[in-house]
Amino acid sequence: MDARQLGYFLAVVDHGGFGRAAEQIHIAQPSLSQAIANLERELGVQLFHRVGRGVVLSEAGRQLVEPARQVLRDLDAARAAAQAVKGLQTGRLDLVSMPSPGIEPLTEMMCRFAEKHPGIEFRVDGAFTADEVVASVRTGVAEIGLLGSAGDVRTAELRVQPIADQPLVLISPPDHGLPDGETVRDVDLEGLRLIVSQYGTYMRRFVDDLIARGIGVRIAAEVAHRTSILALVLAGFGHAVMPSSWTPLAERGGAAVHRIEPAWDLRIALVSRPEGLTPAAKSFLELAADWRR
Repeated sequence: MDARQLGYFLAVVDHGGFGRAAEQIHIAQPSLSQAIANLERELGVQLFHRVGRGVVLSEAGRQLVEPARQVLRDLDAARAAAQAVKGLQTGRLDLVSMPSPGIEPLTEMMCRFAEKHPGIEFRVDGAFTADEVVASVRTGVAEIGLLGSAGDVRTAELRVQPIADQPLVLISPPDHGLPDGETVRDVDLEGLRLIVSQYGTYMRRFVDDLIARGIGVRIAAEVAHRTSILALVLAGFGHAVMPSSWTPLAERGGAAVHRIEPAWDLRIALVSRPEGLTPAAKSFLELAADWRR
């Protein structure tokens, strides 16, 4: 078993089949199939079940995914450590982020990091919930995760680095008809049409709390991709409760933004493995600590 075989195995896992994996890693499909067959023979187990024209992971395959990712991550760390004397001139940093922290503070952090290490390439995956971010870091899909949650994140096997608190705000169309001022009370949302994100998000929890307390808001749409929410607000479809990281984009687009009282704060944090990180990941965490201070 070698790193090349493990990389091929993970390519099939990540791209959902041999055909798409072969296209992505630029190898002939028969060669990829042969490499996986050789790996299965060496391990003495079947890694995939062939179902019709597709494949699904066997139990042995599921057990191999996380160790395989860590092996390749360790090799990357070793390679990057050898190159670290060149001042992080090359390499790649794998991140995963929820949408709102992915606007800020991630944008500013990436820009600051790029000023010091312009040769490092970023790869940023998306996740909708804190649990998805934690799972991506735990299984090695990403080295660092950026998430927002209602309270402090606690996970025994990962390092958690608090970054900032983002209060929830109400983003409204220009002709919103709300009371004058920079803030609104939660009771002022009575009668509004709200565009909400899916269950499991902090913003949806806030709206559900309003409804439970008898404040008559109406859910006009549930939108999975939060990037669509601002466009709907600007089009006059409804209002949205979002973290304050959306404020600059909303105001540049012409939307009105009000702070909500009583305040609900989304806690932003970075999660990472406690050890085995590449030099690029270590440097990014150091930068994040400086940014918070």
